[in-house]
Amino acid sequence: MDRKSIALRIAQLDERKKALKARLGKQERAQDTRRKVLLGALVLHRLENSNDLDFTRRLLDWLRKELPGFLTRDGDKILFDDILLPRVQGEDRGQAQPE
Repeated sequence: MDRKSIALRIAQLDERKKALKARLGKQERAQDTRRKVLLGALVLHRLENSNDLDFTRRLLDWLRKELPGFLTRDGDKILFDDILLPRVQGEDRGQAQPE
């Protein structure tokens, strides 16, 4: 009888361990998503509000080089049209003018 209760307790502990691992995984994914959102917000903020035009130009050049290979879905690419597509001369979106 004692043996069954120990086996049952082990099974219950295993289930609890699985639940806690799942909860930890969910928490880590949420933190990863938050980091990505905040980093993206920083990059967009720098593109729109930086007083350092040289830095902004270099950042924009880097994004134009890296984003096309990183974005695989057409819908995602559309989200970055303002960065990836050439701008009409005179149009100001807070980004450095291409030379």
